[in-house]
Amino acid sequence: MKRNFVLLCGLLCALVGCTKSANIIEENVANAEVQLSALLAACEEEGQVRIPSTYRDEKLRFVSPRDWTSGFFAGSLWYMYELTRDEKWAEAAQRHTENLHEIQYFTGHHDVGFMIGSSYGNGRKLKHIEGYDTVIVNAAKALCTRYRPDAGVLQSWNVDSGWQSKKGWMCPVIIDNMMNLELLFKASLISGDESFRNVAISHADRILEHHYRPDYSTWHVVDYDPATGAVRGKYTAQGASDDSAWARGQAWSLYGYTMTYRYVRDAKYLQQAENIAKFIFSHPNLPADLVPYWDYNAPNIPNEPRDVSSAAIVASALYELYGHTLNEGYRALADKIVESLSQPAYRAAQGANGGFLLMHSVGSIPHNSNIDVPLNYADYYFLEALVRKSCIELGVPAVVL
Repeated sequence: MKRNFVLLCGLLCALVGCTKSANIIEENVANAEVQLSALLAACEEEGQVRIPSTYRDEKLRFVSPRDWTSGFFAGSLWYMYELTRDEKWAEAAQRHTENLHEIQYFTGHHDVGFMIGSSYGNGRKLKHIEGYDTVIVNAAKALCTRYRPDAGVLQSWNVDSGWQSKKGWMCPVIIDNMMNLELLFKASLISGDESFRNVAISHADRILEHHYRPDYSTWHVVDYDPATGAVRGKYTAQGASDDSAWARGQAWSLYGYTMTYRYVRDAKYLQQAENIAKFIFSHPNLPADLVPYWDYNAPNIPNEPRDVSSAAIVASALYELYGHTLNEGYRALADKIVESLSQPAYRAAQGANGGFLLMHSVGSIPHNSNIDVPLNYADYYFLEALVRKSCIELGVPAVVL
């Protein structure tokens, strides 16, 4: 299979100059030590174990274990342990991970992959703690209750309550759900049960077939008939319009197919990831610092909010994509994003931002939710990018099964 490297690599090297900063990892880790120590202390006041989601209106905002973002703070603590090997971070990470014990049985939405993968998944990788394998397999079983075999997809949202119930959808599937497939792949490796892997592959193949436009941008939501598998419509929930390219959706898309290739090794997934990367980095509305506006087709660019979380997700995905392809253009792009996010325009001053690392992320503009604030998943994927960058510079695989 011929890969579309030449045009993309030329563009990337022109943009970033293929430079890197030798001390950027150490400097970011030192900064994170200060910020996350303060945030951790605030989360554990009076013996509590609370989950920080954002810092808004000069107040920390916390979420319940059932929120889709509940695992990211525990995951950030695990990444701090991986970057520093200081046991204090592992001990804190274990407390915050095990605060999510009930989620292994949660079937209310599709995001148990995010919730358990970032917490228990990282804990299992770094500490091999007894019982973590069981939690991961149980969570995969919970996620599979959302599998609709006649359609071949995992249903993302319920449609009998909340704002989703007003849309007329039957089986909405959002591009974000590609990220939750990793839980199924891991559970299959742990348990030897191929059914988890088969569900993940079925879902990935259906997304590949129905969620992409000719330019490899993705719709956010595709609604299926769960009985026949027919596509009923293509929409957005968090983008500027049904036909726009919501920035975080493109980031989930790139990361999701890069990750799927890691587990399946089918060249079509790698090719899809490369096509998605080409869409992102050849888009005329992508700023020079590679931190996108919240939607690539937002109506008032350049007077639109940036979304740092999307940039962090893309950087982490690109380091893995580099590992699969050895295309230096991808590594250069990821380095450029890390350099941009390390600047005062995006990285908070020490003692500010409620202890979060990065500023200027966007949750959902259509829902008027978390606009231009820090978000725990932006920090998580930024730290993951630093871990992967560190591995590459040490000459070891950035990502392992």
